[in-house]
Amino acid sequence: METNTTPFYHNNTNVFGNYSDEYAQLRKSLNIMSVVVYCLAFVLGVLGNGVVIWVTGFKMKKTVNIVWFLNLAVADFLFTAFLPLSVTYTAMDFHWPFGNFMCRVNSTITSLNMFASVYILMVISVDRCVSVVWPVWAQNHRNIRTASYVSLGVWVLALTLSAPYFIFRDTFTYSENTTLCFNNFALSDDYETPSVIELRNFRHQAMTITRFLLGFVVPFTVIVSCYAVIIHRLRRNCNLASKSSRPFKIIAAVITTFFLCWAPFHIVLLIELVNFTGSQTFGYVLSIVIPIATSLAFLNSCLNPLLYVFMGQDFKDKARKSILNVLKTAFQEEETHSHTDTKTADTSQTNDNRSKDKSVSDVQV
Repeated sequence: METNTTPFYHNNTNVFGNYSDEYAQLRKSLNIMSVVVYCLAFVLGVLGNGVVIWVTGFKMKKTVNIVWFLNLAVADFLFTAFLPLSVTYTAMDFHWPFGNFMCRVNSTITSLNMFASVYILMVISVDRCVSVVWPVWAQNHRNIRTASYVSLGVWVLALTLSAPYFIFRDTFTYSENTTLCFNNFALSDDYETPSVIELRNFRHQAMTITRFLLGFVVPFTVIVSCYAVIIHRLRRNCNLASKSSRPFKIIAAVITTFFLCWAPFHIVLLIELVNFTGSQTFGYVLSIVIPIATSLAFLNSCLNPLLYVFMGQDFKDKARKSILNVLKTAFQEEETHSHTDTKTADTSQTNDNRSKDKSVSDVQV
């Protein structure tokens, strides 16, 4: 029978659960690694993103940048808050004790985090590009209300793209003490009828390819395009480059980190699609790579707060300033200037602002 006994994102292979004795130790080591990474991501993610939400939501003056980073922190916090379920599932050798509904919810939250995060990063990149290329238009139309509506639209889109994972997620008990949480793409317990197997494989491929395109290729194509335009414009205007340096570096670091954490995950799942021959050797390789790629993707949700702190200002300053001031520096909103602006009122306003604010396969959960 085809059961998805690997961690959350593994899709149609049946490697885990069918190990020979010689691979038992490898499986155990991979489980321990995953549990350690999940625990680390949970502690750092809940605390770090919780602080970011508290500061950006209640302690800082609202700006467009604050709206973006607040929503990004909410997505990461929501995901990391559910990680204890993944820790328990993995520690219990992929036995899901929380019931069918929570199996569906947990998987949906993971997908929601992935889609929401990448599209918020895309929106940030577009916003940055518009501010640099069309500064006058941005100054007149870029406001907190519009940013809030755009953020709401991102969440609706992410929830829509994540809905299939709620529909297809299912549980299966194959012994008294083992219940799997897996993707039942056929919505059927029939694992023998050719037409059902074909439907299952088709939906598996469609879901994986759609997730790769809409959750990775499309948003990152937009992001790279925006930053190509930004870099080209900054090279032509040194004054503009100096004003955008700090926020540009922080946003670029967040996007680069997201790419490095999630790219292996998407690539591995695409490679997994070719394993319909049931090759045992290929399955063993996937059984090693998938937990590593998944752990790396999960780890991304706790890294952003660290980037905000360590890139918000010089290290010596961080030692003397509070977390609030560090985050203020990281999220500081630079003023939008046109190329024909004079150096009078803009210069004094910039100096005033500086003085005040310088300061994530089927069974893996």
